[in-house]
Amino acid sequence: MIPARARGRAEPQAGGLGRMQMDILMIEDEPNIAEAVRFLLTREGWRVGLHADGAGAIEAIRAAAPRLVILDLMLPNRSGAQILDDLRAEDHAALATTPVLMLTARGQSPDAGARADAVLAKPFDNDELRRTVRRMLP
Repeated sequence: MIPARARGRAEPQAGGLGRMQMDILMIEDEPNIAEAVRFLLTREGWRVGLHADGAGAIEAIRAAAPRLVILDLMLPNRSGAQILDDLRAEDHAALATTPVLMLTARGQSPDAGARADAVLAKPFDNDELRRTVRRMLP
């Protein structure tokens, strides 16, 4: 069964974020990972937007005003850690406190996502991802 909040809504894509309120904005440069996560989470009823580059990520977050950001640590042009620092320094309190799930590669420094609300190491289990997002988006 599809939750009411997801019925009849288009999933925004990178570049088409517009003003549509979405549940999750995923900032991930690897298309296969981004599409797999988008597919998995939209099947759970969440509205998911994608942004594929560190450049413009803060602007995409501002435009989308998501309830959750899934942020890859290693991105082209700007790291996930830099984006997270900028997000936490935002003047707008709602943006600054947006929950962030950081995705890291196995073996990366454990403090890489220290300011994130949760961290998952890639490759991650789909059920673990769903549980984490459910916990972060009650």
